[in-house]
Amino acid sequence: MYSTSLLQMLRTRIEELAQAIEPVAALRASQARFDRKLFATRGTQLKDYLLEVQDNMNQLQHSVEQSRTELVAFLAEKLVEQLAALQRELATTDLRKRERQQPEAENFYQQLATTQGYERRLQAMINDRESQHSQQTTLAGQQKLQREILALEGRLQRCRQALARIERAIERQERGLV
Repeated sequence: MYSTSLLQMLRTRIEELAQAIEPVAALRASQARFDRKLFATRGTQLKDYLLEVQDNMNQLQHSVEQSRTELVAFLAEKLVEQLAALQRELATTDLRKRERQQPEAENFYQQLATTQGYERRLQAMINDRESQHSQQTTLAGQQKLQREILALEGRLQRCRQALARIERAIERQERGLV
């Protein structure tokens, strides 16, 4: 009975999110919006990700009916993370619209300097967490720091990808292709 009410709460939350996403569901992004660990979908529209959430919800329902406890726990946690990510993405929709409306002649050098600053700070944060990790005496503390390090490394990788895109844009601009 308890799981039934939790499943219903999740379904209600998914339905509310679907209604909120509806006006912007077909807006395309220039690249996939989420990390592959969070969503298998590589689409660029929010509706693609919402479909994956709904599929996962159906799979969760089926797993509950079959009493597959470990799979239920995994799917429930993944669904909650996916819902939170979609809500954050939805909250930034207006910001993304404004980004697309920026003039083409952006100052790529300023973006480059800013992003390089992010890269330096992320690397410093990783180094700090790694030194904390080596001094940590409890397993739980080490695991927490390891998760933080992995998350920071993912951010650093995305930052470096952004740096590469900015550098390519600068090259195109200098060649007169922009």
